[in-house]
Amino acid sequence: MASSDKTPDQMPPGDGSLPPGKGMTITQSMVDKGAEMMQSFKPIKQMSQHVCSFACYSHDMSRQIETHHYVSRLNNDFLQCAVYDSDHPNARLIGVEYIISGRILETLLPEEQKLWHSHAHEITSGLWTNPRVPEMINSGELQDLVNTYGKFWCTWQTDRGDRLPLGAPALMMSPQEAELGIIKIDLLKNRDDKYRMSTDALKKSRASLKMPESMNRMADYWKHAGKGFAIDIKEAQIKTTAPFP
Repeated sequence: MASSDKTPDQMPPGDGSLPPGKGMTITQSMVDKGAEMMQSFKPIKQMSQHVCSFACYSHDMSRQIETHHYVSRLNNDFLQCAVYDSDHPNARLIGVEYIISGRILETLLPEEQKLWHSHAHEITSGLWTNPRVPEMINSGELQDLVNTYGKFWCTWQTDRGDRLPLGAPALMMSPQEAELGIIKIDLLKNRDDKYRMSTDALKKSRASLKMPESMNRMADYWKHAGKGFAIDIKEAQIKTTAPFP
């Protein structure tokens, strides 16, 4: 079954706000606190930015979600993000996004490039924002990000009421000016009200950002092909020999 095709037939009990399960015990809390004091969490501590934006399902662009990316930078051309459905302490981890520069994307095969989406419109339109961070601090970073591309896999479709991460992951696309990629007004208003910000004001303040001279022709594949991608899970024969001498 492609997880993107339909809501799963059987769902665990609960209202969907939290995964099903019993509350934490005192012992579990003590173990967690002790581990927190003794372990380093080095990869997590490299997360240096919180980005709030929006995403659309590749197979159904009418399904749009607010996303919260916690970003770590491995080098100037590559970032990786843990994506949550909110910025609350009990936020659900719904996926992962990898971000690469346009220069790196051009080195990939066309079939791979189809899976990536551009960030230029998302940033210049004010949809991409670092909550509570002044724009003047972000201006240089935003200019660099205009010429980047992302591959975002959603592993937990909370917007359709999934109470657990069910089925196969779904490929996500970025907002665009094209009709199917325009973010719904109510989603935008809820985000703006929550952070006491104005997306329109952000857009105006970013008018000086320079757009890339050219965009990758295979990225944002749905815009020119009119098709998205859905993932199917199928049984496969387990390999019993290594594919090397």
